[in-house]
This record gives sequence, structure tokens and C-alpha cells, in this order.
Amino acid sequence: MTTITADTAKTTAADTGFIAIPEKTARLLATAGGILTVISCFLSWTWTAAFPGDLTVYGYPGGLQWLVLIGGALTTVFGLASYGIKGLRWLTPAGADAALKLAALAAFATAWYTIITITVTLGGVVNLEPGGYIVAVVTLLALTGALALPFERPALDAPDPDDTPWEQRKHHLGNTWTTVKAALATDTPRPARTLPAWAEILLIAAVLAVTLGVFTYGITTPYQELFLGFLITAGFGFAALNKAGLLARFTALTAKHRNVALVGAFAAAAAFPLTQTDDQYATLGVNILIFATVALGLNIVVGLTGLLDLGYVAFLGVGAYTAALVSGSPNSPFGVHLPFWAAILLGAAASMVFGVLIGAPTLRLRGDYLAIVTLGFGEIFRISMNNLDGVSGPDLTNGPNGIAGVPNVDLFGFDFGANHTIAGFTVGRFANYFLLMLLVTLIVIMVFRRSAESRIGRAWVAIREDETAAEAMGINGFRVKLVAFALGATLAGLAGAVQAHVNYTVTPDQYVFANAVPPNSAFLLAAVVLGGMGTISGPLVGGALLFMIPNKLQFLGEYQLLVFGIALVILMRLRPEGLIPNRRNQLELRADLEAPTVLGKTGV
Repeated sequence: MTTITADTAKTTAADTGFIAIPEKTARLLATAGGILTVISCFLSWTWTAAFPGDLTVYGYPGGLQWLVLIGGALTTVFGLASYGIKGLRWLTPAGADAALKLAALAAFATAWYTIITITVTLGGVVNLEPGGYIVAVVTLLALTGALALPFERPALDAPDPDDTPWEQRKHHLGNTWTTVKAALATDTPRPARTLPAWAEILLIAAVLAVTLGVFTYGITTPYQELFLGFLITAGFGFAALNKAGLLARFTALTAKHRNVALVGAFAAAAAFPLTQTDDQYATLGVNILIFATVALGLNIVVGLTGLLDLGYVAFLGVGAYTAALVSGSPNSPFGVHLPFWAAILLGAAASMVFGVLIGAPTLRLRGDYLAIVTLGFGEIFRISMNNLDGVSGPDLTNGPNGIAGVPNVDLFGFDFGANHTIAGFTVGRFANYFLLMLLVTLIVIMVFRRSAESRIGRAWVAIREDETAAEAMGINGFRVKLVAFALGATLAGLAGAVQAHVNYTVTPDQYVFANAVPPNSAFLLAAVVLGGMGTISGPLVGGALLFMIPNKLQFLGEYQLLVFGIALVILMRLRPEGLIPNRRNQLELRADLEAPTVLGKTGV
């Protein structure tokens, strides 16, 4: 296999800046603007505490000022790193100028959003204090300087998409630490300095802790202005870190210490309910986890196998209804109360059976025809649950009223509906279910991971890429797709069984194709595409965002879906491969990325 080595690493031609300012002046302007932005956050921006967050205090930031402070700090760090300061160069393995532009844009957008909101809410610019004018000017200056900078982006050697996962990880690790360093070197290329294993593990733990802090901050924002500011800062900040190459570097570390990273991520997520003093945000957290887990199950069908399923939420409903019917609900006609472990297994098995029953006669269809059939199945399930009310059909599901009174889980003597004290922390009902659902999520991740790296997983990818060619090579396309359909349905059934106990009630209107409140099939599909098809972390991140953001945007009323849809269109236009892309999909969807320089396994 022929690859580009560190000695032959190259950079693309420098992009020119948007504004005609000498480079040295622009760099100084951007860096100084970042420093002044940080200082301005310690000034008063308005004279009255009527605006949320109390921005009237000198010497201490409050509310949205913290977000502008973070944007200013990133601008300062990337600005200093662009001068080639040795201690900061490690933070920008892919170059500092592109990251500097986005960091300055984060500070500018958040600051001007705050100033405009203060002006509109309080009735004029007269309500601004000097600090408000100062932060508006200095963020504009920083953005002007950043946009005037040219930058060079190193063209890194990409791994062969046909490599096995082990070969890709090995290839990626070698290029991350060697090729990037050589590409950025101004003199003779020198080998990258690696960290000790214990330092890399500590770095992974620190990044996971910061991620937990960011997620907790976002989910617990108490007012709408702060949440919108958080979205602006987090969006541009994430993009800046990605342009700097830090996300690629962290990905390399997690690939090197894969099991450590998985355990650390699980521990960080488990710590979330311990940070909550009531069930308000723990409720949102457990529902996010349910939605993200179902999206990961759908990723097997859509991301790995390439089957467009528009009725996937019905499998979530099958698991929820099955668990509700056998868990002792007074509305259940069966009158049985199985233990939770039996109910969740039964819910998963019922979803698997329905997956096989629906998939067997339909999976010989392809493309849009399969999508229409799955959409019809989703609607048939919802209508059937409405009609099984004893009037239009057998008395099984209580019709549109659903199955209410699903009891709390009592697993091996542990009542999930009661408060418990763990290590001095009081864990409430929804926090208990969050931890339970986290365990289910871990099981789903392990199943997805082992399946994707197995022989059947490679067959799924082959079917996705070209079903005709895969069948010509001896793959039984129908059987492989049926396994994917059944496995995806099973994982959705696991989450549905937990959802029935979390919500107490299961009703047909929870399982529709599209509405303003997830989970539904449209949002689940969007979560997979937005997060990154074929990856593990992509649907989890996409599902978390697509559940949290609509819940936080409820103040927009009837314009909620309009604003949300516009944001999705813009995001997918800028990053069609998703937030955490699969490398193969990224190369297919991004024309600006260089394809891997390989001749194939046989060297032909």
C-alpha cells in the first residue's frame, strides 16, 4: 500500500483574508481584541438588573458575560499560538489562524447578540453601560483582524477506507503525531513529542470532565437568552477547536486508549445526575438518553446498512407497550406483573419479532420504495394502538388514552421511584432512571461496536456502498439486511421498555412520524444524519442536541420548527458529513477533502 509519509507532507496554497489589512497588523488586532474582550467582561454592560443574569456588576462576570469571556479567551489563546509560541503550539496541530477566525466570531456573535437583546428588551441603547459599548467595539476589532488573516491548511494523509478498523487506527495515530507536526514545521521536519501513557489518560479524563461541564451548563440554563448565547458560543467554539486540530488529536488519544475512554465517558455521564438538586433537569437528561440510544439503534439500519427507515419510532412503541402490558398496570387486560428484567427482555423480543415480520416481506425493496413502506408501518402501528380500545377492535391498549399507571421499576429490591442517598448525594426518581438508562445505553454501544467490527458489520457496509456488487461477491443481501433490521428494532425495544416506566403512561400519540416534540421518526433520522452516520458517538451527540434544543426553544411557539429547520439546513450545508463523521462518508460528501493516496491492497 502506497501512502504519503511525513517527509512528503505538504500544505495547500494560503487562503487570502476577507479584509485587506497587513498580516502583522491583523494578527496583533485579533490577539489584542481577544485580550480586551476578556477584560470587558468584568465591566458593567447595563445599569439595571431587569435583564437576566445581572450584568450590572463591576469586577465579576455574570450570565452571558461568561460566554463572551470564553470566546475572548479562545481568541486570545489562538492569537498567541499563531505567533508560534512554543508552549501554545501543541494546542494548534492543524494551524491557528482558521481557529482564530471562528473563536473571534464566537465572541463577536455572543457579545452582539447580548447587546442587541438588552437594547430590545429594555427599550433602547440608553440602557447600556460603558462596558456594553466597549465589548461591542473590541469584539468587532478582534473579528476584523481575524478575518484579515490568511491561513494555510495542512493536507494530511488520509487512511485507506478499505483498511480494517485496527489498520485505520494505527495509520491515524502515526499521522496525527508525525505528519501534522512535519506539515507545520518551518524548517527540517522533526518527530512529534508524545506524552506518557498516564498523561494521555489524565488528558482524556480532563476533556471528559470539561464535556460534562459544558453539557450540564447547557441543559440547566435557566432562561432563554442564556441558552441561545450558549448555542452560539458552543457552536463556534466547537468549530474553532476542530479547525485547530484538537478534536482530531483527542480522537487519536481515545482510539489509542479505547477502553479507558469508554469507561471515562460512562463515569462522566453517571456523574451528571449527582450535579442536580431536583428532578427538573434529570428528567430532561433521561429523556435525552432514551432518544440518543434509539438513534444509535437506528444508526445500524441507516448508517451501517444504508436502509432508509421512516417508521423506526414504532419499534420504540412496541417495546414500550409490551413492557407496560406486563408490568402490572391497572389498564392492562393481562393482569400480570413481571419483574423489570423480564419486562425489558420481553419488550426487546417483541420489537425484534415485529422487525422480522415487517422486514421479511419488504426488505427486497430498495431506496424510496422501502422508505415509503416503513413510513406506512409506523402509521399502521399508531392507528392500530388507537383502535385496540374495545370499540373499534379488541380491548388491548385502551385506545388513545393509552396504558396508564405503569409502576416504578423495582429491581432486586432497589425502588427507582424513591429517593436514595449515595455518597452524600440525594438521587431522585429521574436520576435513578438516568443511571438505569445509562446502563442500557452502554449495552447498546457494546452491541453496536461489536456488530460493526464483525463480519456481518462489514457485510452491512458493503450493502450500503453497492448492494448489487455485494451480492455479486457472495453476500446474501436479504439476510444481511434482515439481521440489521431485527437488531435495530431490538435495541429500540430495550429503550422503549425503560421509557414506559419513566413516563408512567404509554399513548399512541408518542409514536408519530413528525411533530414538534421528539422522539419521532423524523427527529431520529435527523439525529443520525446530523451526528454522523456509521459512528457511535455521532448519533449520541446528534440525539442529545435534537432533543435538548426543541425543549429549550419552546418559547418560540409556532415558529419553533421553522427556526429549528433553518438551523438544520445551514448546519448540514456547512457540514454534510455530520458533526462526528465517518471517514469514508466524509470523503464522499466533501469535495474539498483530498482522497487517500493509495493504490489498493494489491498495489494494482
